Amino acid sequence: MESNGATNGTRSRRYALAAIVAALGVLTAGILLEVLGTILFALTAAYVLMPVQRWFVRRGFTEWTGAAAATGVGFVVVVAVFSPIILTLYVNVDEIVDIVEGLPPEIPIAAFDVTYMIDVAEVQTFAVDFLTSATISLLSALPVLAIKFALFVILLFALVLKGDEAARAAIAPVPHGYRDIVDALATRARETLYAIYVLQLATSVATLFIAYPLFWALGYEIPFTLALIAAILQFVPIIGPSLLVLPIAGYHVVSGELVAAVLVGVLGIVLVAWLPDIAVRPRLARRSAGLPGSLYFVGFTGGLFTLGVIGIVVGPLIVAVFVEAVDLLADEVNGDADVADLLDPDADDSATQSLERTSDTEVSEPDTEATYEESGSPSAEH
Repeated sequence: MESNGATNGTRSRRYALAAIVAALGVLTAGILLEVLGTILFALTAAYVLMPVQRWFVRRGFTEWTGAAAATGVGFVVVVAVFSPIILTLYVNVDEIVDIVEGLPPEIPIAAFDVTYMIDVAEVQTFAVDFLTSATISLLSALPVLAIKFALFVILLFALVLKGDEAARAAIAPVPHGYRDIVDALATRARETLYAIYVLQLATSVATLFIAYPLFWALGYEIPFTLALIAAILQFVPIIGPSLLVLPIAGYHVVSGELVAAVLVGVLGIVLVAWLPDIAVRPRLARRSAGLPGSLYFVGFTGGLFTLGVIGIVVGPLIVAVFVEAVDLLADEVNGDADVADLLDPDADDSATQSLERTSDTEVSEPDTEATYEESGSPSAEH
């Protein structure tokens, strides 16, 4: 009895500490709301970089130096991804504005021997104002972005170094019978983050290296800018770089350059939008989450519109974990039964009886263990 009381006291203490941590976490999130996106970005990046840190440790690094090396890898990747975007906006924004302003104010559309004129002047004005204001806002926010980037690096190092301790603390209050659920959700989260960071990033890099020579060969004045935009759009599921290729082809059609429209349309869709997916994705997809493209698109767009840029990562992650939780619930309740079995009332009654027998067995097992503990072991009696 004393042993059971001690066990219950330990569990109550764990639950109380877990509740305190959760409450303080909510309070901390409210206080750090302005940098919450940076913190979420560091959390997800650390989750991906922890295996990198363990890889360095297996090769002779200490825990601290391995975490520093893994953080350095993350630092280089972030700089390599975001610095071209900032430099491109700063250097080529005037050329992009000139291209937008060079579009004809009206676009003729012919159908059934009738020509309709579509006024695009307002769209041009909106696009020019958006590009100008976005560039000014980005440049004015550079000091704040620099501070957030420093916070990201420091937090990333701390999470990579102490990630195992944090994971153990998070799992400790969970009863042993439910830790398989935590493991399944954590596995799905890790695979989803791998798919977002590693798989999508590799595909985007391949898109950049393919798109740049293509746009250069087709004679565009800003081939690197167009290639960079195509690489960024690779993060948009399903449609991806076609969001860039199709408007460029449409621009050539409006300008009467049908040959150029066909060239950039066909080569752009095949080489820029399609080739990186079939060349890179199958080689790295074995560790991806296997989330359907439609659900990934829902998470991407919903997260982007709700949370901003960080939603590109958090949105698909939440959707993937939710889908995994639904699968676990379905397996727990329905097992291997198909739809016909689930709709059969007799099958439902038998499943209910089986579940009741399983519950009775689970309830009786702790009683047996408790009886054995109270009676003492044979060696103790002697």
